[in-house]
Order: sequence, then structure tokens, then C-alpha cells
Amino acid sequence: MAAIVVVGAISALTPGTAAADQLPPTVPPDFSGMDVRTTAPRVGARAGQLLGHVPMAPRLSVPGAARALRIHYATPNQHGVLASSTGVILIPHGTAPSGGWPVIAWAHGTVGLGDDCTPSAQPRFARDSVYLSHWLRQGYAVVGTDYVGLGTPGLMSYLNGSLEAHSIVDSVKAAQQSGLPLAKRWAIVGQSQGAGAAMAGAHAAAALSRGTALDYRGVVATGTPANIEHIVSLLGPHAVLPLPAGLAAYLGYILAGFDDSRPDLHVERVLTPVGERVVAQAMTRCYPEMTAGVERVVGRWFSAPLRSIPAVLPALTRYLGTPITGYDRPIFLGQGLFDVDVPAASSLSLYAQLRANNQPVELHLYPDRDHSGTVYASVRDSTPFLARIMR
Repeated sequence: MAAIVVVGAISALTPGTAAADQLPPTVPPDFSGMDVRTTAPRVGARAGQLLGHVPMAPRLSVPGAARALRIHYATPNQHGVLASSTGVILIPHGTAPSGGWPVIAWAHGTVGLGDDCTPSAQPRFARDSVYLSHWLRQGYAVVGTDYVGLGTPGLMSYLNGSLEAHSIVDSVKAAQQSGLPLAKRWAIVGQSQGAGAAMAGAHAAAALSRGTALDYRGVVATGTPANIEHIVSLLGPHAVLPLPAGLAAYLGYILAGFDDSRPDLHVERVLTPVGERVVAQAMTRCYPEMTAGVERVVGRWFSAPLRSIPAVLPALTRYLGTPITGYDRPIFLGQGLFDVDVPAASSLSLYAQLRANNQPVELHLYPDRDHSGTVYASVRDSTPFLARIMR
């Protein structure tokens, strides 16, 4: 918590150099004629099976896409039950190369937990539209999961790495059944929440795609949240300084997702009525609306320290933790030093852990960039990185 507060304070005192991400107001969702918010996967479905696809509403696509589909596919949820996710397939302009378009699995950043927030049912905001169009122009097809629970039954399990890994890998499996000209070569690209998801997907890609012909090549992660389980476990009534609204919203989403994933721990027993209200809001409010009204003094959420719940730190580690060994393909970490949403200490600590364990990682720092600025700045380095590993 001290690290978050210090970085937030420094950023607030440095005009013009850093700002939390701001998304446009959420509009009514457009499910492109495939509304599966209450639809369970059919009996006998298997993880990675394509359950349906429709053309995406044109206003939800991006300029770099010649064709856009909205997909529905089977994948497990946080309770170990086969459920489903939605997502998108974006195809570049032009003629597919021999063997099909190589695939980027896009892992999106924080949008919220409610079904109204579903990325495939909302217009892409400017940064992601530009960023995804860049990869399409480079000759990659983009397969973007919404993560299980966004636009499908259940609650999206925010920052639950193992869950997000399944959603990512199963989306790529499902895309291969679409009839579109897609290659077996694929990589993962993620930002913010999606960077954590991308790292989890990178760690599990080989195991989760075993038995298929998929050829996983590596990962690009920018603004990666890591080691935050230790910070979250320290929350309690003593956290009396106001946080930036974005960080407070993230913490609300973490508590909502964690409580849903681990109801046996009864997180509600350490929450005040204010904290219960924040968690309830986090379950439905999308990021722009959550940041507009969230209680920023996190200490007011708690009647007792979170660590007063027995075994909460190991549980948070299983839920939020990023693996630091076991990667078998190249890793690109990009980090802006003026990032308020994911302070640099998070990614830098992960990089140090990966290097200490001889993992195939490279770090790219952007000293004058914030969270979104890092996405744009990293393109000059991540483009040749992907070109190299996807040959």
C-alpha cells in the first residue's frame, strides 16, 4: 500500500506527466444479435469448442479490420465448471498468406465486471482501436477474449490468472474452428489487466493447447500488475489516505472477484457497510462509472484487517499471483515510469524475479510515459519483437 500511495502522490505532484486511464462513458451493449448472457454451454461441450459466431456490428469493429466476428465458446469458470466466454475475431485487409494469418490473442485491460462492460459489445475506445489496427496492418489476425463471465453467465473473475489463461487459450482454439484462414502460429499481447492475463496465458499456453496443432511463440505485456497480492493482503481500516479513483476501482474489482471465487473465506466479515456497497457496485459498474463514484479512502471499507481472515494471503496468491518460473517462450515486458494505474514497481519487481529465475524475458522502459502512453510507445519495440518470434 505504501508503494501505491507514494507513486500516486509523486504522479499527482508532476503536472502533465501522468494520468490515470480514462474511458468514455459506457453505452448500452450491442451483442450483434448473439446475446448469451443467460446461455449455458450445451451438454457435452468441451473447453475451446466454438459454440457460435455472428458478424460483429460494424460500429464495434476497428479501422484495420476487413472482417469482424463475435464468437461464443466453451471455457471453464472460477469454480471449475465448464462455462463459456465471448470474444472477437478480427481479420486484416488483403489476401491471407499461405497457411493463414498468424494470430495475436489480445487480452484486454480493465473495463469492469458487469455484462454491460463486455468489450465485444462496446465500441473500442481510441487507444485500443489504434493499437489493434496496428497489429492488423502488420498482417496478424486478432482473437480477443472477453474473459468468462463478461457477457456470459457468472461474474468475471478479475485478475484471476488461471481463469484468464483458460479464456485466452480457449479463444484461440475456438477461432481455429471458425473457417477463417488462421495460421497455427500465435502469440499473446495484453495491457494492464490483460498484461497479467497474458503472462498467465503464456505460462499455461503449452499445457492448455496440448493435443492441438497450435504453435505458441511468445508474449507482449505492457503495464503488468504483479505481486499485488501482498499489497491487497495489507488492506484494512488503517489505509486512511485517499487513493486515485482508478486504483480504488481496481481494488473494488479485486475484492468482488476474490469474494466470488472464494466464498468460503467470507470476505464480507471484515467489510463495513461502505465496503459492502463498494463490492456491490464493483459487480455491475463499468470502469468509467466506477471511478466516478468510488469511495477513495479504502480504510473506510474495512472493519478489520483483511489479514485477520485465516489463510487469506495464500488464497490471494493463488488468485492473483503471477508465475515467476516455467516459461518456455520469449517474454516482452513494457513499462512506463509515470504509470499511475500500474505503478512501475509492479512490473519491475516481476522482471527482477523472472531474471533471477533465468526466464526468457526482456524489459523495455518508457521513462516519460503513463499507462496508455506506454501502449503507444512500446509499438516501436514490440513490433520487431513479434516479427522475430512469429517467423
